[in-house]
Amino acid sequence: MTSKKLNIVHGTRTLIALSAILLGGFISYAQAPTARFVGTVTALNGDMLTVKTDAGDIRQVQVPSSATVKRIEPGQKDLSAAVDIALIDLSTGDRVLVRLDPAANPPQATQIITIKQADVALKQQQEREAWQKSGIGGLVKTIDASSGTIVVSSGAGAMARTVTVHVSSATILKRYAPASVRFDLAQPAPISTIEPGDQLRARGTRTPDGSSLDAAEVVSGSFRNLSGVVASLDASANTFTMKDLLTKKQITVHVTADAQMHMLTQTMASALAARLKAAPGAHSPAVAPPANMPAPPANTPQAPGGSPFSGQMRSAGGYSDVQQLLNRAPVIQFADLKKGVAVMVVATADGSDATVVSLLAGVEPLLEAPEATSNLLSNWSMGSGGDSAAQ
Repeated sequence: MTSKKLNIVHGTRTLIALSAILLGGFISYAQAPTARFVGTVTALNGDMLTVKTDAGDIRQVQVPSSATVKRIEPGQKDLSAAVDIALIDLSTGDRVLVRLDPAANPPQATQIITIKQADVALKQQQEREAWQKSGIGGLVKTIDASSGTIVVSSGAGAMARTVTVHVSSATILKRYAPASVRFDLAQPAPISTIEPGDQLRARGTRTPDGSSLDAAEVVSGSFRNLSGVVASLDASANTFTMKDLLTKKQITVHVTADAQMHMLTQTMASALAARLKAAPGAHSPAVAPPANMPAPPANTPQAPGGSPFSGQMRSAGGYSDVQQLLNRAPVIQFADLKKGVAVMVVATADGSDATVVSLLAGVEPLLEAPEATSNLLSNWSMGSGGDSAAQ
């Protein structure tokens, strides 16, 4: 399962994740923690560089003409392909690792290694496109670790289908951290950690009929689906309460800055409900976005490919890709939620409370057919981005 979203999109989240790249492979941060720091450029005045470190500190360092400035690409593990650039080529928002002269006072840099913000944005866009083009997602039905096969239920209602995901030794397997909704914080995890009911997104090579996929990358997580009506809101805590229609329990839902939140218009909700309730094989109108529906903002957080688990419903001659429909629905904030509004939520599975991964408001028509729409958000929420999804 941001766009605030991988996104990708999750631009800020991926920038933070690049700390691991800068600190990995060709540099051991533990060797001399006081002689270097990692952060984001906030200002450059002449030869004075200001950086906000990943620890939250503001560091100023002089960069003499003898210092080297090298540019690497996102994901690069060593300096073999690094390119020398001038100090003035650094920009606000660029990620940097600054190596210091231990004898200099005030602080002076001997070397700066940077990943340009523009390079990060391009890589995030490429990752989003890769997840959207070759990705599938849904709820895990069965897992056979010995053969490396995972059967996933994708889509919802009449559009539901199963896809067999094949995992090999070359497949990158990741899992969301407990109570985390951030793709960039997903950690390597073996196939044995995946369980039935988990949400899963995979990208790779699909068979022509879409029934099978040889996975290059898989990300999974344990989340829960909630649906109901907002009963009360606490703006000071960014929480709201709702009675889940399935469990009949009152739940406190936390909304963080990483949450994906969209509002369906009445027309969109009604058309989507009709599409999902249609009997298999029956003709039903394509879910078409209104002509004036805006594209999702560039900063909407998203994880792999725009959104985690996308339920795609394509039909000839019509726009019926549900992932794109939901992503294009107007983005809302906590302040836009009101008492009495019907919502569908994908949330972390931590304790009795819940933290929003994705929230869709204005869903009254969808709640009239819970059986057909119960897994709708499960196929949309987990982001892409490579973080990561992105993004």
